[in-house]
Amino acid sequence: MSKPKQSTRKFYKTVIRVEVLSERPFDNWSDLNTVILEITEGGCSGTVKLAEAKVLTAKQAAMGLIEQGSDPAFFRLMSNGQDDETDLALT
Repeated sequence: MSKPKQSTRKFYKTVIRVEVLSERPFDNWSDLNTVILEITEGGCSGTVKLAEAKVLTAKQAAMGLIEQGSDPAFFRLMSNGQDDETDLALT
């Protein structure tokens, strides 16, 4: 079996910013569905704006997944950014 190589696939990171205007402190922000409901049907006004969009290397994507509490295997990667060839063989 050959040694896995650094993945050449591209990954993308998009950061959005949600701005909420309300008549009292808005402290129910941990659940995005609730924020959307408050903006669309509740007593808040809001907007969604692009804050950042960039291309990531496989290693950056693997690290980003780990930072989010996810697993690099989500994108069929190992933690060092190499393709997990056992998963790729299944697709």
